[in-house]
Amino acid sequence: MLDRRALLSMGLAGGALALTRGASAAPSPLNDQLSGYLTGLHDPVIIRERDTYHVFGSGGWWGKPGPSWRTSTDLHVWRENGSPFDAVPAWAAKAIPGATAMWAPDIHFVDGVFRLYYSVSTGGSMRSVTGFATSPTLDRASPRYGWTDHGLVIESFAGGTYNVIDANFVIDLAGNHWLAFGSYWSGLKLVALDKATGKPKPGAQLHSIAYRPAPSGGDNPVEGAFILPRDGWHYLFASYDYCCKKDQSNYYVAVGRARTVTGPYLGRDGKPMMEGYGTGVIVERPWGSTNWRGPGHCGLYRDATRDLVVYHAYDVAHASRPTLRLAELTWDAQGWPTALT
Repeated sequence: MLDRRALLSMGLAGGALALTRGASAAPSPLNDQLSGYLTGLHDPVIIRERDTYHVFGSGGWWGKPGPSWRTSTDLHVWRENGSPFDAVPAWAAKAIPGATAMWAPDIHFVDGVFRLYYSVSTGGSMRSVTGFATSPTLDRASPRYGWTDHGLVIESFAGGTYNVIDANFVIDLAGNHWLAFGSYWSGLKLVALDKATGKPKPGAQLHSIAYRPAPSGGDNPVEGAFILPRDGWHYLFASYDYCCKKDQSNYYVAVGRARTVTGPYLGRDGKPMMEGYGTGVIVERPWGSTNWRGPGHCGLYRDATRDLVVYHAYDVAHASRPTLRLAELTWDAQGWPTALT
């Protein structure tokens, strides 16, 4: 005869088996489902037009000067789609002699057209320009397709205090238009835009939104701003530490939030991004131990009921090539994001 303990054990085991059989397996992360044209990508952003997703990234890394462009209809299989530009625009090439590529694009649908901001500079230089171009559609087969360049938006100069690369267009919770930008030096900045022109308002003030203090003469790596308004907050995603060192990269993405778009942006612990703090969102842990090194420079997109984050990382198994990575964000009860990498 079975005693009470044995019967209870059998009941628990049977219940566990029933739960196992009835439960559906959690879906695998998007990163585990990627295939196709993934390499040669830095500084990506993502957007969707009808049933097609579009990812744009910095030129140069894919062997051509214009921004790279790849598409997918399911977020899994990615195909090359050429570039919106065959060369650095003449006005930018004249402003930045020696520039060979267009960097860090940002894409948004604004007032009935797709607006693509881009930066032109040379390595380690504070002399940089940002411009933008527009197209009614991203569908190359459409007779409406075609890019119109609108020239200079903002520029920085050697001997200044900031750098204008890595532009991010923002519509804040009040409906105002802004441009975030910056890399190293005095950190990330924000400037108000004229809604009609897409360029800074005359006399607009520069707001500092993130900074990494460093010892005298040391580096202060912070770049790749992307601001996502959500549920009464503005979330500032920024990339910290070092990109572009292949398997030695320790790049990662941190986030802070503020009620107003100009800040101050604070991490989960209440510490300010203007003092180099922030809450980790996409981080290789432990550093230097996984196949995907230096994940960072992210772009975000609100896709119906979910938030997507695209970024690049270095694939150690394949010569540390810069590679497309993609994840969904989840949000906890306190309103802080986690990337399902």
